[in-house]
Amino acid sequence: MHALFEEAGKFMAGRILSEADTSAQVELDSGKRVKVKAANILLKFEKPAPAELIAQAQAVAETIELDLAWEFAPEDDFGFADLARDYFSENATLAQQAGALFRLYEAPHYFRRAGKGRFKKAPAEILQQALAAIEKKKALLAQIDEWAAALGRGECPQPIRDQLYKILFKPDKNAPEYKAVVEASRSTHTAPLDLLQKAGAIDSAYQFHWKRFLFENFPKGTGFPALAAPQPPADLPLAPVQAYSIDDSQTTEIDDALSVQGLGTGTVVLGIHIAAPGLAIQPGSAIDQLGRARLSTVYMPGYKITMLPDEVVQIYTLDEGRANPAVSLYVTLNEATLEITGTETRLERVPVEVNFRHDQLDHIVTEQWLTDPSIQHENTPQALQDKRKQLSFLYRLALHLKAQREVVRGKPENFNRPDYNFRLVGNQGAEPTGHEQVQISVRQRGAPLDLIVAEAAIVANSTWGSWLAELGVPGIYRSQASMAPGVKVRMGTKALPHAGIGVKAYSWATSPLRRYTDLVNQWQIIACARHGATAALAAPFKPKDADLFSIISSFDAAYSAYNGYQAGMERFWTLKYIEQNHITELTAAVIKEGPGGSFLVRADDIPLVFPVLGAQNLPRGARLKVRLGEVDEITLDIHGTVVERLDDPNDASDDAVVEDEGDEDAAVAGPIAIAVDVNEADSTAPANADNPTP
Repeated sequence: MHALFEEAGKFMAGRILSEADTSAQVELDSGKRVKVKAANILLKFEKPAPAELIAQAQAVAETIELDLAWEFAPEDDFGFADLARDYFSENATLAQQAGALFRLYEAPHYFRRAGKGRFKKAPAEILQQALAAIEKKKALLAQIDEWAAALGRGECPQPIRDQLYKILFKPDKNAPEYKAVVEASRSTHTAPLDLLQKAGAIDSAYQFHWKRFLFENFPKGTGFPALAAPQPPADLPLAPVQAYSIDDSQTTEIDDALSVQGLGTGTVVLGIHIAAPGLAIQPGSAIDQLGRARLSTVYMPGYKITMLPDEVVQIYTLDEGRANPAVSLYVTLNEATLEITGTETRLERVPVEVNFRHDQLDHIVTEQWLTDPSIQHENTPQALQDKRKQLSFLYRLALHLKAQREVVRGKPENFNRPDYNFRLVGNQGAEPTGHEQVQISVRQRGAPLDLIVAEAAIVANSTWGSWLAELGVPGIYRSQASMAPGVKVRMGTKALPHAGIGVKAYSWATSPLRRYTDLVNQWQIIACARHGATAALAAPFKPKDADLFSIISSFDAAYSAYNGYQAGMERFWTLKYIEQNHITELTAAVIKEGPGGSFLVRADDIPLVFPVLGAQNLPRGARLKVRLGEVDEITLDIHGTVVERLDDPNDASDDAVVEDEGDEDAAVAGPIAIAVDVNEADSTAPANADNPTP
């Protein structure tokens, strides 16, 4: 005697060895013996052999038309043998009964199971919905196959092109576009990004990086809604100063300006004037929400995305020729000793006489020009000549303040590495296409005008940070517990020392047009200026305000993403510069040893860090001549091969000075992390694929 039975969703057949009331011992064709519950045995038969019955039943099942079977089926639940007799004949054979069982089992949209070997037909409405869903899935699978085939041929269907960045970085893994990329990648044995490149999905490397950044950070675009720009208070007093700003020519959000009064009297008053959008923008307002959503201006070579609408910036930027609303810090100094004897914060309108542009003046405003009045330069602008004595004093003060901070730091600040400026020829601030001619110029860090502005900003940020703490008003601070290796700069709401700068407290308050943290701090500073000792009651943000912590967290993430994109685009344009100028070799200095026998090096004349091969036992600072390999503008990758060592291996004095800034790894490109996983289980398989009928 043989038995057909169901076990774990599968149908099996074998010879009955023994049988009890509740179970039976059955031997399968493989020789394996299994214990089967009596309730799971669906048919008992003498002939044919088990394997033959299953084969015959499978053949019969394929002939059964489900629509016809559904019509024959009774309204109440029924057994598979009942349906076989209704569908075939009253004398339905064993193979026909088993075939009916198999067919019913594999068609849950027509017949739902109502027990072992029993079924109930689906209501007509439910059946039609199920059939429509099946047809839709078939069409979808056919569409996926069609798209995958096109990708394999090197063609990119438009729906996949439209969803490119979503597919690569934030995919819906059930979407047909994503599945088509996975299927094509599997069938062609090509990495997804390479597959899409070959299919023409990526129009240009620059657009790939730009659109990816927008997708991740500005999914709704970079435009601003139409909002009325808030006007500053009409009753602000006019400051009795003539201020001036120092920025590069590309700066349109001029946050800070300086003034000097009292030169030659023994007591000098330094004015540090900060643009004051916080006087009119109210926390929680529509304009505030725009700033809080962006958190910072985004910079990149040739272009930027501002934090605030241009209409707002134009009201509050410290443009020359007008009196601008400002939060001013006045620092009183002993002219001879440069000792700070007092500070005062005022809310006022500050006349800005001139906007100096350091890229136009650095060749004039040198250390020698500032310290030796006899030095003259042809074509010195009159406005600059008029401020020479003030700038000379400010430079002397900046050197003094820097020296004081370096005592606290425990070591001097290094300005060995230059800054690089990128200019896209003819771009004029328009959104780049990636094909512009790029110029890279060098500007030494710590140039006199830079030092003047930087030290003034440190005075303002540290003074206001300490003042907020004294009045019990929370702010947003940057702190660093020590300069020991691995101790990072952190953001928080407490006034803690910043070891790297060498100050007791350091708030961010001098760029409110460009950084949201500075705008938040400006609101708090304005409250202190207006209310003094009771400022903590009037300030928008109170101690332990959860909103303040939320702002810090959001800003930290956004600022990191923006800086990462800026670094990536500077690397892109550096690689473009190499291509445009047909640079095949360059000189570089070793930073450290890398994996696989490589060394990480920094180019001497352009802002490029990259790995090289072809040498052994190179010390940090070793100078090399390097031959460059091919540029990959998508991964921003380039490798080099050592041609020769340029310094004397036995003389360390001619090694390059390599600053330990901990940013080497971040400056090197690598594989782009995408979210397409070709190793995942195929989710397009039929729902019952894991439990096929034998």
